[in-house]
Amino acid sequence: MMHTRNLRLMLASAAFIGLSGPAFALDGADLVAKLNAAYASNGMTIAYEGVEVDGTTITLSGVSVKSMAAPETDLKVGEVTLEGVEETDGGGYYAETVTLPDIDFKADDVALAAKDIAMSGLTIPGNPSSGTINDIVLYESAGTGPVTVTVKGKQVFAITESEANLTKQESDAGFDFDATLSGIKADLSDVEDAKAKDAIEKLGLKTLDGEVTMKGSWEVATGNVSLEEYAFDFANVGRLALAFDISGYTMEFMKSMQEATKAAAANPNKEEANQAMGLAMMGLVQQLTFNSASIRFDDATITKRVLDYIGGQQGVSGDQLAQSLKGMVPLMMAQLNVPELQNQVSTAVNSYLDAPKSLTISAEPAKPVPFPMIVGAAMGAPNTVPSVLGVKVTAND
Repeated sequence: MMHTRNLRLMLASAAFIGLSGPAFALDGADLVAKLNAAYASNGMTIAYEGVEVDGTTITLSGVSVKSMAAPETDLKVGEVTLEGVEETDGGGYYAETVTLPDIDFKADDVALAAKDIAMSGLTIPGNPSSGTINDIVLYESAGTGPVTVTVKGKQVFAITESEANLTKQESDAGFDFDATLSGIKADLSDVEDAKAKDAIEKLGLKTLDGEVTMKGSWEVATGNVSLEEYAFDFANVGRLALAFDISGYTMEFMKSMQEATKAAAANPNKEEANQAMGLAMMGLVQQLTFNSASIRFDDATITKRVLDYIGGQQGVSGDQLAQSLKGMVPLMMAQLNVPELQNQVSTAVNSYLDAPKSLTISAEPAKPVPFPMIVGAAMGAPNTVPSVLGVKVTAND
């Protein structure tokens, strides 16, 4: 009797497990639906022809992406594989890796190829309306292998690899980010315009070799966006590094901007849409606060070549042109009626032209400045803007 009861219990348990199994299986269609819900504010829609679930792997076939900005064009992606997929609290999803097919696009004489496209640590929100960082589709890292562009069978641009990383801050306060495009090579030798071709040859820019790097952070509560560096570094040219720090770029600001963009894209009257978009952006900018900004150029011989080239067109040497610029800068700056800045600029330009090493323009006010105050100063007393922003110009430092 006891054996019979145990047998029935085992059979009932087996039946329950068998029936409940499909309920715990991953739902590929739901994953894409949640992804589309998160991307909806950006005016993007992801479609697919088929979905296959095998354990923790979801394979989407015939994937395409449509943007409201170009509703007549679908970006064909192909097969996308998500591995190590699991459901998260709140009905969202997490995928350890996402692999996309290589790109091999051709149009007329132009061909674009990209290999090894993948990302890891993809997080898809279950409820993209909570007002937190968890509303956003995030990844831990993403990148590609080689990327090439060819024109008429000749390679004119290439990237060895690209990589981008996002790291969540403690308590979901925001995230840190960085990105690198390495092994950038460009071939400008086949430029057809005669004037441009002459300039490229004399400036020694027929081929370019360098990299682009970026690093920064974003804090959700204050909307503080700190772009510590966005640098373009090319051999025999120089390194241009940009940086800025603003506050007010909150989740609410992002959503308002996305809604304005979405409304503009949906408006068939493009002139009216652009005007509405401009007014919306002007209103949104009022919510931002300026903390600091800078732009720095470190020369790698391009300055002398530019002076020689422009001087040659005017019938003078590069050194003579440099001396002429030294005399012109104070006169040009005097028209702005900013004596302190005029002296800084004149001193910096003189130092740089004598021995080109670096030139830096920075703006760091004593206290953060609301954008409406900057706009007001620019409209009412333009010559006060440099002092409001704490602008400084230095060279070779």
